[in-house]
Amino acid sequence: MSSPSNFHPTLATVDLTALSHNLSQMRKCLAPGCTVMPVIKANAYGHGAIEIAQALVRQNLGRLAVFSIEEAIALRQAGITVSIVVLGPFFPRQVEDLIVHRLTPVVSDRSMLEVMAHATRARPTPYPIHLKVETGMNRLGLTQEDLETLFTTHAFPSSLHLEGFMSHLADSDGEVQDITEAQISRFNRALNVSRGGGYEVPLVHLSNSASIIRFPSAHYTMVRPGIMLYGYHTLPSTIPAPDLQPVLSLTTCIAQLRSIQPGDRVSYNGTFIARRSTRIAVLPIGYADGLSRRLSNRGVVLIRGQRVPIIGLVCMDMVMVDVTTIPEAMIGDEVVVIGQQGRETITAKDIAEWTGTIPYEVLCAISPRVPRHYRHSS
Repeated sequence: MSSPSNFHPTLATVDLTALSHNLSQMRKCLAPGCTVMPVIKANAYGHGAIEIAQALVRQNLGRLAVFSIEEAIALRQAGITVSIVVLGPFFPRQVEDLIVHRLTPVVSDRSMLEVMAHATRARPTPYPIHLKVETGMNRLGLTQEDLETLFTTHAFPSSLHLEGFMSHLADSDGEVQDITEAQISRFNRALNVSRGGGYEVPLVHLSNSASIIRFPSAHYTMVRPGIMLYGYHTLPSTIPAPDLQPVLSLTTCIAQLRSIQPGDRVSYNGTFIARRSTRIAVLPIGYADGLSRRLSNRGVVLIRGQRVPIIGLVCMDMVMVDVTTIPEAMIGDEVVVIGQQGRETITAKDIAEWTGTIPYEVLCAISPRVPRHYRHSS
């Protein structure tokens, strides 16, 4: 278990008990026999991929998903031995590394299927892959015509084992269900093509976080939770959400206090002008740490259990806040950017609303220079 840094004043604390709780909440939604493949791409959505992977493996999960071969190799080098599915595109020059590190690729076009077939032709047993079919996202995936060519003419390579069959939902958290229902229907048609060719695929997966809750018909034999593992959802307000606990908190501390007078300007370009005698606190966190510049003159943080406003432009490494209402504030006081302090809470969803984005981006933006500390809460 990692310890807080004595050197870096800004810290991301990751609660592994909350992670376990969220996984349990999602498992309650699944039929017996439906397995879970957690998505830990993008450094586990900013939470730290290696430590999150280790925690999930301890939860008896035998398969993890990442975006890139590089992410997967980093997990292998950290001692993660379970199956790792690479969701993103890959290139011929990467195939050798993929095979050496026992990674399972998602193949989404005919050309890469042929590359994989050629690279594995001399192996004694077929190499596992997952096929991705296009159903409405229009990003990656084989077409219905591609599938018919593969399965009705028996052109699927014998050196490959079709372990998984998947697609990706584009609007499972949207206000209406029609788009997702149409995608599920297209996916079923595609799946029937493979079955018609005599292929019974053991791992069929379509559901992301929102559809685990909203579309039970899309669960199949495996689901791919992402954002909900980390304590957030983007479901419409009309949909009952599971009891989720945010896994990550982000804190810093007061580095300096100073007083300014009416008319004084704060930060670059002087976008904040004091209208009264104002006491400001300088915090050692900025956009290089993941504090969005869009929070300039609009976001808040927590100090001594109170919300205080960000003033002026967020700098690369620092930001200023107005602590006039907290005369007892001192250098070294804890500052909560994401998390709870006293009766007040700021979530990644709050920051997303203030900055016009989604919780995913807020969490993924927390930079590698911010130390992660892992703990188990009571």
